[in-house]
Amino acid sequence: MDVSSQMLVFVKVVEMGSISAASRSGGQTPSTVSRQIRQLEDHAGYRLLHRKKTGISLTAEGREFYEKCRAVADTYCEAEELISSFDGNPRGVLHVASSVAFGKAQLIPILPRFLKSYPEITFSLELTDRMIDVEEEDFDAAINFAEQQQNPNVITRKIMKNERILCASPEYIERHGAPVSFSDLENFNCLRTSDAADRNDWHAELGGVENTVAATGTFQGNSADTVYRATLAGLGIARLSTFLVAPEIASGALVRVLPEYTQKHADITVSFADRRNLAPKIRVFVEFLADHFKHAHLPGNG
Repeated sequence: MDVSSQMLVFVKVVEMGSISAASRSGGQTPSTVSRQIRQLEDHAGYRLLHRKKTGISLTAEGREFYEKCRAVADTYCEAEELISSFDGNPRGVLHVASSVAFGKAQLIPILPRFLKSYPEITFSLELTDRMIDVEEEDFDAAINFAEQQQNPNVITRKIMKNERILCASPEYIERHGAPVSFSDLENFNCLRTSDAADRNDWHAELGGVENTVAATGTFQGNSADTVYRATLAGLGIARLSTFLVAPEIASGALVRVLPEYTQKHADITVSFADRRNLAPKIRVFVEFLADHFKHAHLPGNG
């Protein structure tokens, strides 16, 4: 066995915590795996592992060497995926992160059609409102607001035009009235997000002039989806995305507040790392999203 193969075995031993577990996973005997590790240590000129009854631990040299071997293993896995995709059939596990509200309201409802079109893809979805860096994390793609993208090395593609609008339930307006200006919002119960303080400074334009108000009130939620549901319950006025509240605006379950004030630049994007953008499973997913949402017309989007 060559050194590169022994490096892959070494990574498996470290990550599985023991030689016996690595041997079972790789269909080899423990003695074979042990011999490969010894040969790798001879080649490196250092002891890489401490063997203990309860498993293994890395030596100081082993920890540094493991990081290099891990990079080799990542490259190997990417090469394997590339080879398996040469027939043009998208396959494998597609790891996707999405903001909570968009995932629930827009993404999950269209997944049956996507997975029916690509039966060899298994979809793994994490809903989170934290910023995802697909270059640093184990995600193939991430769906979020355009304004959140900060890594210039990540490819970003807009999939939906979106605005944030002010809205409330008819019951809330009936009980408390409606603000007559943007600054008048200070006199109303504004529903806030607890995990993104910067989003509680509400901005909007009127006649080319930007207006700002610090949202204050008796309720905050940890996601836009939570705030959306609180708005439906009549707790106050919220600033929410048109992709989320469009059906309720259309049905009258929610009404726009101060519709003359606009807050744009909140388009929805899908991002993916440049080094992995040729994987067929990612390519077809991005194209599917772009095709599905390109004709979406939401109230407030013009």
